Amino acid sequence: MVGFEVGSVPFNPDGWGPPESSSPSLSVPNHPSNVPFAPFSRSEKLGRIADWTRSITNQGRPGSKQGHHASDSAFDFSGDDSFATLAADEDSSFRLVDTSAKSHYQNNQNRPKFNPRWRFNPHHQRSQLPQRRDEEVEAKKREAEKERARRDRLYHNNRSQMPQRRESAVFKSSVDIQPEWNMLDQIPFSTFSKLSFSVPEPEDLLICGGLEFYDRAYDRITPKNSRPLERFKNRNFFKVTTTDDPVIRRLANEDKATVFATDTILSTLMCAPRSVYSWDIVIQRVGNKLFFDKRDGSQLDLLSVHETSQEPLPDVKDDINSAYSLSVEAAYINQNFSQQVLIRDGNKVAFEESNPFANEGEEVASVAYRYRRWKLDNDMHLVSRCEVQSVVEVSKQKSFLTLNALNEFDPKYSGVDWRQKLETQRGAVLATELKNNANKLAKWTAQALLAGADMMKLGYVSRVHPRDHFNHVILAVVGYKPRDFATQINLNTSNMWGIVKSIVDLCMKLNEGKYVLVKDPSKPQVRIYEVPPDAFENDYVEEPLPEEEQVQPPAEDADNAEANTTTEGVEEKENSSEAA
Repeated sequence: MVGFEVGSVPFNPDGWGPPESSSPSLSVPNHPSNVPFAPFSRSEKLGRIADWTRSITNQGRPGSKQGHHASDSAFDFSGDDSFATLAADEDSSFRLVDTSAKSHYQNNQNRPKFNPRWRFNPHHQRSQLPQRRDEEVEAKKREAEKERARRDRLYHNNRSQMPQRRESAVFKSSVDIQPEWNMLDQIPFSTFSKLSFSVPEPEDLLICGGLEFYDRAYDRITPKNSRPLERFKNRNFFKVTTTDDPVIRRLANEDKATVFATDTILSTLMCAPRSVYSWDIVIQRVGNKLFFDKRDGSQLDLLSVHETSQEPLPDVKDDINSAYSLSVEAAYINQNFSQQVLIRDGNKVAFEESNPFANEGEEVASVAYRYRRWKLDNDMHLVSRCEVQSVVEVSKQKSFLTLNALNEFDPKYSGVDWRQKLETQRGAVLATELKNNANKLAKWTAQALLAGADMMKLGYVSRVHPRDHFNHVILAVVGYKPRDFATQINLNTSNMWGIVKSIVDLCMKLNEGKYVLVKDPSKPQVRIYEVPPDAFENDYVEEPLPEEEQVQPPAEDADNAEANTTTEGVEEKENSSEAA
């Protein structure tokens, strides 16, 4: 059986700890003499608890607290040179940080000069920080500068082919302001944003014209199976102003309303705060009635392109991408698109009266004119001629449609390629169009609301090639409900009618005569001028389209036209000889 032997425990009558005796009975084998005990491993937690025989020698040690009690030194072995342990070595190397500016600078002389604390500290003066930058940091900076220079070079190369920013573009007034005109008022657009007016539901006084049914197959068109845009040269489109409309004249004679206009003119007024280009509306006060007209050949007959874009269009009128050329192109695209997406089988929806502007036997475009009346006040009503282009049968009920087309002329102006984005990112394409053509889309939405259309169809039409402005393709057709789309583009109907009501109230205070409302070409404001009664009557000369914009007839038609011209010339010569 293994036994356990308890060693002898010596007694020290003279003090604490084992007695100071070198007797053989107290010695330990293999233990050096006169060596104090000290742990040689960090994991050992053995050591002396207290030593009352030590003298107090650390009161003057730097860093010692003032008022240090003498009894505390019995438990402090940090200054004992004989207690040479690893912890003592670490304690002896410890120094308190001096927070004074001088010692702070001196103590940090050996710091790396590229330390982030020193590099980005704004509270130190540059004279106190001698810079010695690291080579790796310098190399990264040189690479970043090279990359920045490369991007700037590419940016300027691309910008060299583009015109200047929209802020530097100078627009012309839509009408020449004559010196004899008298400016009566100037209205900034900022006042329009605060207006609000609610109107009750309108009533239909008369519907004229005829509508063809919409072809639903165009809803399934994608950029991969696009269809070429056709040209409808035999169908006539009419852009008749208010006072030239025989139906409006008849309604005015019957005192059906006090104010008369068209949907194009009303939408221009309603969306005036979004407009950038200059436009003008002729106002005639006749008795107690007010007529809003447009001039012959007015800018209102065309469609603006990239009006609200930050990238201006070329100023040269002959350029195919100039504002005027694109407006003409957009108008033709819009007309042809509105007729191509119909089922042209001769089946039409006829209304009370035929087209009031067409001659007998003349082929006209599919359009219906709804003459609608709104109540503005107890003794004031407004009548407007509103257009719808098609009809569709839904649940055995006929719904009216408006048809309009957005056109892409060059992807580098918009930054979005329709052929790549329409299928996967149609929302991004629409958002870009809302940014670049905010006024045009708002006017189309306002016209659809005025006409009471149940659906508005937007077509995406693009050029076959960016430099070919004759041939186009239909990439997609999307339908929206007018009220939902108005909410999406932040078009407030109450604000729209508030603008119309304020302008009507202002004009009703004027004397009888002719006036013109002009959008300032460079400022967001409109001006009202008093003009002579014969203004705008004899100053219109129709400008022929440039030869490259004219639709070239086929070879056979050209030969027939040339033969007819020759025959007419011969007949004129014979008639002149007979007269002689």
